[in-house]
Amino acid sequence: MDAIDFVALDVETANKDIGSICQIGLAAFKDGALIQEWTSLINPEEKFHFFNIRIHGLTPADVAGAPTLLEVAEILRAWLDQQVVVCHTMFDRQALARGFAKYGLPELTCRWLDSCQVARKTWNSPDGHSLPVICGIIGHEFRHHDALEDAKAAGAIILAAGRKTGLAPAAWLKGEKIHRMAGGVASSTS
Repeated sequence: MDAIDFVALDVETANKDIGSICQIGLAAFKDGALIQEWTSLINPEEKFHFFNIRIHGLTPADVAGAPTLLEVAEILRAWLDQQVVVCHTMFDRQALARGFAKYGLPELTCRWLDSCQVARKTWNSPDGHSLPVICGIIGHEFRHHDALEDAKAAGAIILAAGRKTGLAPAAWLKGEKIHRMAGGVASSTS
C-alpha cells in the first residue's frame, strides 16, 4: 500500500461477544483525501443475536459464504500494520484484538487513534460525541452501522478536526511530535 496518513476502521458484530465480527470496513486517507477503501462481510462462526441484527441488519444468511476473520487476517495486516489506525471509540480496536485472539493470531502492530476522543477535544456538543452527532456537526452524510460507511465517517471526523484545529492526524497521538496542517497537508513543526 502507498504511504498514507491513517487508515480508518470499523467493524460490526454478530452478538454481545465483541470478537464476533461480521463486517469490516477500512478507509485509507492521505493528504486529506480518501485514497482507498476495502470492506468485507465476515463469517463470525458464531450465532447472531437479534439485538445486533436490529442494529446493522446483517443476518447469518448474509455471511454464510463470507470469509472468516482468519481468512482475511493477512489482508488486514497489510492494511493496518505500522499505520495510524482510527476508530470511533475503542470498541473496534477491542473487537479486532478479541477476534485475532480467538484464532490465536498475533496482535497488529499499529498506533490507535480514537476519533471520538479527538471530537471531544475539538467540539463542545451538548448532544454528545457519537458518530452521527459529530457527522451532523461537520456535515458528513453516511449510512450508520455499515462498517465501511462508519470507517469513512471516522476518517471524515479526523480530517474536520484537523481543519478546525490545524493539527495533523499523528499530532493527536499522545507523545507524538506536533504536525500542523498546511493547506490540508501535514508539515512538521518544531
